[in-house]
Amino acid sequence: MPAESPPGPASAGAVVYATNLERLRGFYARVAGLTMIRREADFAQLRAGGFELVLHQIPAHIAASLYLADPPQRREDSAIKLVFAVPSIAAARADATALGGIVDAPDREWRFDGWTICDGHDPEGNVIQLRQAD
Repeated sequence: MPAESPPGPASAGAVVYATNLERLRGFYARVAGLTMIRREADFAQLRAGGFELVLHQIPAHIAASLYLADPPQRREDSAIKLVFAVPSIAAARADATALGGIVDAPDREWRFDGWTICDGHDPEGNVIQLRQAD
């Protein structure tokens, strides 16, 4: 269950540009446990605790020139990796697969500082990391 979102602006966050806003909104809501707090035609604002993720629709004329492989290829050369604490990596893995993303197989998990950690990517190839408390 996601942490209750405090009123007012979040203390930290990220913006992800999307070719398919609704698909990414559903992915992050279900896989990362974020709650949608605002939806407009060109963006969605999701939150958990003090973290806010804003998904911004890429304008159609620009999105039309972008190529996303199917299935999506992980953008491993990106300088950013979004990190989310989840109650269960196994459950998030199943949800991610159902929603067009990937969470790596259990043999790719590792442990660090009281967490089990696993990488993956969303349906557009943006790299994510999931952490489950040990």
